[in-house]
Amino acid sequence: MASPVNLAPGDIVLTRSGGIVGWAIRVFTRSIGESRTKASHSGLIVEGGPLETAVIVEALATVKRHSLWGRYAGAKKEVAVFRPLNLTAADLAKVVAKAETYVGRRYGYLKLLAHWADWILQGAYVFRRLTNQDRYPICSWVVAYAFAEAGRHFGVEPGAATPDDIWDFVTGNPEVYREVVALGRLGA
Repeated sequence: MASPVNLAPGDIVLTRSGGIVGWAIRVFTRSIGESRTKASHSGLIVEGGPLETAVIVEALATVKRHSLWGRYAGAKKEVAVFRPLNLTAADLAKVVAKAETYVGRRYGYLKLLAHWADWILQGAYVFRRLTNQDRYPICSWVVAYAFAEAGRHFGVEPGAATPDDIWDFVTGNPEVYREVVALGRLGA
């Protein structure tokens, strides 16, 4: 039986992993004094439809285009989905087209080190700016630069965005982003 939830192109997927990598990302993307980080990974729906058939673009070892359900249903990762309410059809087409340009590119592991180095500098946007090249994206890079194509940002420069920045922005702006799927396990 298909889920009553329908996803749309441009929906933002945020996940939370209980593994060591997810934990490290949540720790090293948290600002001093900030509440506990919720998200450790992000992706973008590029092909809508029922939850079971929607297609996501996300940066893994390479940037992949695949089934959201196939990757996350029954997994130990928690998933949340947010829909932008302030984009026109033309804006959404730009967002999706930009995300699709990253498919097949290798993951930007150096950018993770840059995030860590900036964390040591209490969140300064120094090392991430030095690694600011489009060739090797990370997950939040794909989402932030896709939205930048439509003139939208998540409260920080696209190259500085983390899954936590995206989470904080979408949850802090409910008039602009609607929660479509609450944080939890898919298919559980």
